[in-house]
Amino acid sequence: MSVLRFRGPVLPDGESRDLYVVDGRVTYEPVASAELVAEGWIVPGLVDAHCHVGLDAHGAVPEDVQERQALTDRDAGALLLRDCGSPADTRWIQEREDLPRLIRAGRHIARTQRYIRNYAHEIEPEDLATYVAREADSGDGWVKLVGDWIERDAGDLTPSWTREAVQEAMKTAHDRGARVTAHVFGEHALPDLIDAGIDCIEHGTGLGPDLIDTMAANRVALVPTVTNLENFPKFASAGEDKFPAYADHMRRLHASRKDTIRAAYEAGVQIYAGTDAGGGLGHGLVGDEVRGLVDYGLSPHDALGAASWRARTWLGLDGNLAEGSEADFVVYDRDPREDLGVLKAPTRIVLRGNVVA
Repeated sequence: MSVLRFRGPVLPDGESRDLYVVDGRVTYEPVASAELVAEGWIVPGLVDAHCHVGLDAHGAVPEDVQERQALTDRDAGALLLRDCGSPADTRWIQEREDLPRLIRAGRHIARTQRYIRNYAHEIEPEDLATYVAREADSGDGWVKLVGDWIERDAGDLTPSWTREAVQEAMKTAHDRGARVTAHVFGEHALPDLIDAGIDCIEHGTGLGPDLIDTMAANRVALVPTVTNLENFPKFASAGEDKFPAYADHMRRLHASRKDTIRAAYEAGVQIYAGTDAGGGLGHGLVGDEVRGLVDYGLSPHDALGAASWRARTWLGLDGNLAEGSEADFVVYDRDPREDLGVLKAPTRIVLRGNVVA
């Protein structure tokens, strides 16, 4: 039996310890024959809580591209991925021991002709609960809604769903044991989603003080995808000729984005790191997302936790490398809370008890 040994401060508490990997699990009981693999700061495996494996700008991609996407995330230290909507069937990834753990939200559910072509089920409000049931039954405990998008007659972001449809959809998902999240850029879709009991908001740039307080009280999570929020001016320019009101709106949301996310953080909303990789963004950006969260007002400790121990716990895995937990962790030669740049240069990556990078 091969036993691996790692030495150094183990986050989140930072206590210096000898950590052993035996049969894919963590133990702190000394094993005399263990091989010392690496010394450094030991961090529970990173999490990208909003990415899109199996997707590019044009829709679903073949399995060889899916594999490259997953490997790119893994080699950046992201060992747990919440796939936040994909038209591709990526369940095969879950069978590969060398690829990140994958939690699938199934395919996006959007309003007819009001989302990116080839991405989503495009339906009308009266069918929302039916499609939510379908994705809840076929996914891994999450369903992804598109909460707002450009409505051509209005020329701006408007809610995709009626209040009644949202309430029925939320009950449908929760009755099946699934959680619901929604893409929302603007302000107007948020009250109905939050009042109906949604579990998470993606982006959230339209949040105001009252809704932030409700999210905090109801433990509604926020995944702001700050890496992608930096693209709002580009989105505005792309839509300006046809939808000038939308372009102006996106620029205003961009201008207030840091204040909005900082206010949510200070109010106690649980914030998690997600890059929005896939579509127009590359994979492997989790380190950039952590640095972005700090730029938006989170402390380095909380930003790293949002992409590691706290996010793992939120998604149902062990977050603290406790005795007997599965051995998913990353080793760095410096404390990443003191130097976030080290997140781009892991010393060792251990997934399911094996050194993979």
